[in-house]
Parts: sequence; structure tokens; C-alpha cells
Amino acid sequence: MPATTIKLSPVLKQRVAELVRDTGQSVHAFLVEAIERQTALAERRKAFVADALAAREQATASGRAYALEDVRRYYTARAADKPARKPRAKQWRK
Repeated sequence: MPATTIKLSPVLKQRVAELVRDTGQSVHAFLVEAIERQTALAERRKAFVADALAAREQATASGRAYALEDVRRYYTARAADKPARKPRAKQWRK
């Protein structure tokens, strides 16, 4: 694996060192794990935004969407283990 250099401020380097001191984990392992988690988070955020934009495009093109109160009623009932009828998309644009 190719090496990558990362410059940390002395304060941040000390904070990381103090955190990993009693864990048995190396500073390197800690940093790799932190970068992996942040990368996964950024990927999920990017996918979420893409899904939201696609949904907006679909709603705009179809002129149909779910009413918030219908969706809220459905999920509230489901969370309470009560039977509920799935909401239906409604025409919001003429």
C-alpha cells in the first residue's frame, strides 16, 4: 500500500495520542479508521442527496406526491403496532 503523509497540528496530534494511549490501538490505526468512517459518511450523504434530487425530479414530472399528514398518520400507527392503510400519492399540481 502506498504511504500517505498527513500533517497534524501539534495540539491535534497530542489529542489523538492521548485517546489511543490506553486502547492498544496505534495512532496510525486510529487515523485510518477515522478516515474510513468519514469517507463512508460522505458517500452515504452523497447517495442521500442524489436520491432526494431524483425524488424531487419524479414528483415534479408526475405532479404527484404524498401528503405529510397521511404519511405521518401511517407511520405513527405502524410504530404503535396498529393496522394502517398505506397513503396514496395525490395530485399536487394541475
